[in-house]
Amino acid sequence: MKPGQAVLAWYRRGHRDLPWRQTTDAYRIWVSEIMLQQTRAQAVIPYYQRFLDRFPAVEALAAASEEEVLALWAGLGYYSRARNLRRAAQQVVAEGGFPRDYAGLRALAGIGDYTAAAIASIAFELPHAAVDGNVLRVVARVENDAADIAAGRTRERFGAIARQWMGRSQPGAFNQALMELGATVCLPANPLCRACPLSGCCRALREGTVAQLPVKLRKTAPVAISEVLLVVRRQGRVLLRQREAAARRMAGFWELPTPTELPAARIGGTFGEFRHTITHHRYTFTVRRAAARAAGPEFRWFTPAQLAEIPVSTTARKALKLAGVPAGR
Repeated sequence: MKPGQAVLAWYRRGHRDLPWRQTTDAYRIWVSEIMLQQTRAQAVIPYYQRFLDRFPAVEALAAASEEEVLALWAGLGYYSRARNLRRAAQQVVAEGGFPRDYAGLRALAGIGDYTAAAIASIAFELPHAAVDGNVLRVVARVENDAADIAAGRTRERFGAIARQWMGRSQPGAFNQALMELGATVCLPANPLCRACPLSGCCRALREGTVAQLPVKLRKTAPVAISEVLLVVRRQGRVLLRQREAAARRMAGFWELPTPTELPAARIGGTFGEFRHTITHHRYTFTVRRAAARAAGPEFRWFTPAQLAEIPVSTTARKALKLAGVPAGR
């Protein structure tokens, strides 16, 4: 049996019951694919359901404010995804509906090759292979190919192999099946080779090189950073600072101030500390109580109930939880 046929047969026998697999609606598939970038499926599910409850159609998303969209996205990270999602929704509404071809989907804000292929295949049954990290791993092992998957040439070549496996029948099901295989069986560590429908044609399994594949050359060393976050409370409210609209990362989000941002603060005891990773930066945050006044227009006092209605950074939510302040979700 050819790889594509084997993967499809395996997928039909059973797979994870994820909410976005119950629809072929382009809008819902698009939202799920954007949320799933760099994020585990189980973590996405509650965000996906809340997002669609609030924005059940592309028109509702297009009409929403950026702050409202970011508030629902808070905690998922990579916030440019949410901003692009809103911009693309406005493009779709302006154009009178979703593009039904790969090139039209690719032209929408925030949609790259993978996402365009996923939407095109699942919503419109167009034969485009959706190649993500899971698929690259499967191809590298089946082909026993030690090329660097971070290299554009390797990704193009592996994409061509995935297209060969796909054929022209059931492209949406094939893409979901191959991604599911990588996510649940062909795991980065301790893959379940005995349960794999491609074990009979997997060259890496035959050569004993599964654990060494895929190869991804590390280009950036991790950077350790220590910071202090201040929890300033007054009359049941907490003081937050909004990041500048022009900030490169998390523009417009609300976060807890640091001692540098509140130089006149009287700093007290420690609530605790937590770790947080952003790309190759590994932060250790120490959370301390403090007394201070707002030091500029970027500061504002919020009640715990209000925190659920604004975009609050993940680090602020973690710190407020340590301090015993409810911050929603």
